Amino acid sequence: MSKTSVFAAFAVMILVTIGVSAQTTSTKTPGNLSKAEVDAMVAKFTANETNFREALTNYVFNRYATISTVGMGGQITGTFRRDSFMTFNSDGARFERILFAPVSTLTELTITPEDLEDLGGVNPFALEPRNASQYNFTYLGKEKIDDLNLHVFEVSPKVIPDPKKSKVRLFSGRVWVDDEDLMIVKSKGKAVPEWKNNRFPIVETWRENIDGKYWFPSFASSDDELVFESGHVVRLRMRVKYTDYKLGRTDVIIGDAEDVSEKKPAPKPTPTPIKPQ
Repeated sequence: MSKTSVFAAFAVMILVTIGVSAQTTSTKTPGNLSKAEVDAMVAKFTANETNFREALTNYVFNRYATISTVGMGGQITGTFRRDSFMTFNSDGARFERILFAPVSTLTELTITPEDLEDLGGVNPFALEPRNASQYNFTYLGKEKIDDLNLHVFEVSPKVIPDPKKSKVRLFSGRVWVDDEDLMIVKSKGKAVPEWKNNRFPIVETWRENIDGKYWFPSFASSDDELVFESGHVVRLRMRVKYTDYKLGRTDVIIGDAEDVSEKKPAPKPTPTPIKPQ
């Protein structure tokens, strides 16, 4: 099987087994590349990420997001759900038409604008290509996951934005880059900055080769504990599916649409504890 078909099969398996750990094989090899080789690789995959984001403006797709809190014994204590039709205009601005959004039953968390921004930004895409110069990239080596041979990079912001002065959201974590395509196929990390009452989960996102060239977000998940400054701890579970990618983006959105571009930020998932009464 080709890498594309293997990865697609794996992505489907993940979607079918939501909430169950996927059985994959993984072997790691320590990194031994020169700084020049690493810099060249980073330049290439960030350039490819720019091309991918441009290609994405020609597509429409659906996103199904569920964020739940988990209590003792694993029972779900509250849920936020948001099903959306998504597209990007020619300038890369994100638009979202909400298809289904029942009243949230979360009591331990409040979904903040930063949460919603991350849901459409850092969580599925990790790196915003135009912000690449704001990161340090450390090469960790290679990892073979099933039939995929991947370069692994630790990614950290050079400077954490001040949330009082900037709405910029950056990624802190790891990205896995295909050794042939030099494109990101997996990411795992969290959005920053965080502050006193805003904590963000570590999210793992897998991508799938949709058009034979680029890798598109397919499934994202998180099972994390958010520890707030007050000492309050909330166990969070997130599941996000990205489906039905189709060519056919238009700059005219018919019906109720929400502009969630960076120029006009929209709500996203950022859990904040509700103050005890």
